[in-house]
Amino acid sequence: MKTPSRIALTIDLSLQGKHTGDAMLRWSDNSNPLGYHPIPVVSVKGAGGPVLLLLGGTHGDEFEGPSVIMRVLHSVDPSSLQGQIIAFPALNMPAVAASSRVSPLDGANLNRAFPGARDGGPTAMIAHFLETEILPLCDAAIDLHSGGKASFFEPCALPTLTDDPALAAKNMQLAHLFGLPLVWRLGGHNDNRSVNSAADRAGVPMIATELGGGGGVDPTITDQAEAGIWNILRHLGMIAGEVHHPPKPRVVEIRDPGASLYATSEGLFDRALSAGQDVTAGDFAGWFHHVTEPERPSVRLTIPQDGMILAHTNRGLVTRGEMLLLVVQDVDQAL
Repeated sequence: MKTPSRIALTIDLSLQGKHTGDAMLRWSDNSNPLGYHPIPVVSVKGAGGPVLLLLGGTHGDEFEGPSVIMRVLHSVDPSSLQGQIIAFPALNMPAVAASSRVSPLDGANLNRAFPGARDGGPTAMIAHFLETEILPLCDAAIDLHSGGKASFFEPCALPTLTDDPALAAKNMQLAHLFGLPLVWRLGGHNDNRSVNSAADRAGVPMIATELGGGGGVDPTITDQAEAGIWNILRHLGMIAGEVHHPPKPRVVEIRDPGASLYATSEGLFDRALSAGQDVTAGDFAGWFHHVTEPERPSVRLTIPQDGMILAHTNRGLVTRGEMLLLVVQDVDQAL
């Protein structure tokens, strides 16, 4: 017998119409010793049809996803919806409230916490709740990320290359229909503690996204993401309208983590390249200035391997081990 999550909903997901409430994260701390930490949830249920899960705020400093989800929720009409949208626009609400990548309740990263634990800390409890109670209800899922305050990503959709070819094909189809010209396929170097991997274990077709970054909301990228959700809703038959079939996207993957550039000491990365640019091994990547030790000479950095810059750091002063430029390679495959 499955042990239920410690997190309970204040709404009944089986009810038709639009309903809002909380997932009740019971975690006793100084800020809330006897109550619960609320995680907002919205259910929009129409006639019979598929169930689509929308997630934002898995990392609390990524605001493009919550913005997109709120737009969709306030526009969709339950009376004309075939199926149900279950949405958590701020899945890691404690982190969103703190504008923090990780939870202030336990310092943990929700997208590195799956499958979680019923009796674990607050982040593990959220992961367990989503994987055991919510994902099994769903026919498709979208988890909207960006680079947050620390980094900027070329906008892209992220399908998982699963061991199940049929599920992998459905993931790639969702990524294509989302409509961004770039797809980052999650292959052998994917982290199995993410929402993508939780959906893989549940057998649910799913994509994540990276929607720029910087700790704010970019209007152009957010408009593109909203259009992508509406197109997937049409593809699933949940709303009326013609499905848009975008041009074949570019597909990239992390083939070798050593292709990327990382800080080797504390200093200032004087970047010469940006996300979206193609690069060749040996290309000038920027200067690394030892601003805290100005007597040390600056270092001329170069690209380790051919590829494309998927993301770059947004930080000025960085420390040893931080990502400076994330370099990926093209995937030669048919959609």
